[in-house]
Amino acid sequence: MTKITYITPDDRAFEIEADNGTTVMENAIRNAIPGIEAECGGACACATCHVYVDADWADAVGEPEAMEEDMLDFAFDVQPTSRLSCQIIVRDELDGLVVRIPERQA
Repeated sequence: MTKITYITPDDRAFEIEADNGTTVMENAIRNAIPGIEAECGGACACATCHVYVDADWADAVGEPEAMEEDMLDFAFDVQPTSRLSCQIIVRDELDGLVVRIPERQA
């Protein structure tokens, strides 16, 4: 199991254990993490699962693909480490990942 910590805009931290091969978004929904709406269900067709990857994890998570970059244009307050959580696949290398949820979703 891979640990992921979600931090809400009001600094509440939710640490969960996730199965490899799932997405950061799927685990947020399964664990009722506030602030992740995921309106498209993970199809990379909206920006309602937008997160900020903690700077220490940016290299491990990697850069967004072109389609994700296009969807990030619709996200609220995009930052250099912005990602759509539906596009981050959980794997051993991400054990301890920290993501922050924006104040609102697009």
